[in-house]
Amino acid sequence: MKNLLAGFVAATLTFGVQAEALDSHLLQQGEAVAIASDCQACHTAPGSKSAFSGGYGIASPMGVIYSTNITPAAAGIGRYSEAEFSAAVRHGVRADGANLYPAMPYTSYSKMTDADLHALYYYFMHGVKPVDEANQQTDLPFPFNLRFSMGMWNVMFADSKVYQNDASQSAEWNRGNYLVNGLAHCNTCHTPRGLLMQEKNDQPLAGSPLGSWYAPNITSDKVSGIGGWSDDELVQYLKTGRAAGKNQAAGGMAEAVEHSLQYLPESDLRAIAVYLKSTKPIRTEGETQPAFNYGAPMDVENSVRGRNPNNANQSLTNGAALFSGNCASCHQPDGSGSANQAYPSLFHNTATGMSNPNNLIAAILFGVQRDTADHQVLMPGFSSPSYVGQLTDQQVADISNFVLAHYGNPDVKVQAGDVAWVRKGGHPPLLAQAQPWILPGGIAALVIVLLVAGFWLRRRRPR
Repeated sequence: MKNLLAGFVAATLTFGVQAEALDSHLLQQGEAVAIASDCQACHTAPGSKSAFSGGYGIASPMGVIYSTNITPAAAGIGRYSEAEFSAAVRHGVRADGANLYPAMPYTSYSKMTDADLHALYYYFMHGVKPVDEANQQTDLPFPFNLRFSMGMWNVMFADSKVYQNDASQSAEWNRGNYLVNGLAHCNTCHTPRGLLMQEKNDQPLAGSPLGSWYAPNITSDKVSGIGGWSDDELVQYLKTGRAAGKNQAAGGMAEAVEHSLQYLPESDLRAIAVYLKSTKPIRTEGETQPAFNYGAPMDVENSVRGRNPNNANQSLTNGAALFSGNCASCHQPDGSGSANQAYPSLFHNTATGMSNPNNLIAAILFGVQRDTADHQVLMPGFSSPSYVGQLTDQQVADISNFVLAHYGNPDVKVQAGDVAWVRKGGHPPLLAQAQPWILPGGIAALVIVLLVAGFWLRRRRPR
């Protein structure tokens, strides 16, 4: 009888799970939320065959932050209740009470609606394969390793309000706002950061350094932002990572297109375009014309052919020769790019026309890789590790300056030192620069306080 009862209970539980799994609508909604939120890009390590199993190293100014396993396994979030899941996703607090770092964009996910949160939880618990695999632990230097400090940071800077529709705007605009500032968390990369790495709310989407790369201004400004793009061009860019005569996605944006944006329904992409075109225009100081307006064809071979004997060695001694030897075979001698634009034109190109040259430098150093439904793009990087020859900082600077002078913004100049910083991961913010001095500075301040207190007590002591 005992075995029969156990068998009945097991059969009942199995039937319950199967019945629950039949809620395909909730499962599909949760998967759609996960895709829009780009969970896989950060929670799947490069080369891993197990989606959402974590281990991806996110380079932050404070150090490398490793993403966690978010599969429904013991080493992941299998024991999380929906309330605990909500606290992690929306407020950056783990089930054990420890604070997450805002490399996990909970400051944007806080806007996630209850319905989307419930569907997302359901999807991770029932639609994701469990992988019982522990990840490398994040170990930031002092004082950034004090996770409790994030609680104070959250009080000062995190907005925990769930998204509410603006009745004065259209449904399409509201959907775009929800995606840009919520699920798709465009704001976390494209909004400048303050002293304590908080988003500058007075400059939303105005562009920001992002490690070696630069997340450009995507406000409605017609010079510095996307105000000069049509809705169709924005949709095309979000779906494929490329908009003819405008730009192509690389770095983190290529990852967003590859893992998330290309899978969104066109209605969502159009909603994003509608919202972005409605944002407050913010002009980047010093810019006078759109980045995609710069440049024209110029055949490099006319300036380098015949300069050296046919058997000359070490002849790549200037930007033109370096461009001819390393770039022209793919981007063409006149900079017009390949016929299918997998290797894009270097003129009428935001990466070469921006006042910030980091994306041009980073593309040369680290290459571009982007897979979408209609094409694959692979440009090798000219730094280690790579299967092509490595270029020095000065050589990258020479190529960059040649490209900028002839195909891009001629007012922008690149020094070897600029390339060195991009190679290292970008200029660290002031907070990261101050890190080595925080502990000794704190000790010195404490000693001064104790000395002052001791002196004061001695003066107060009766004679």
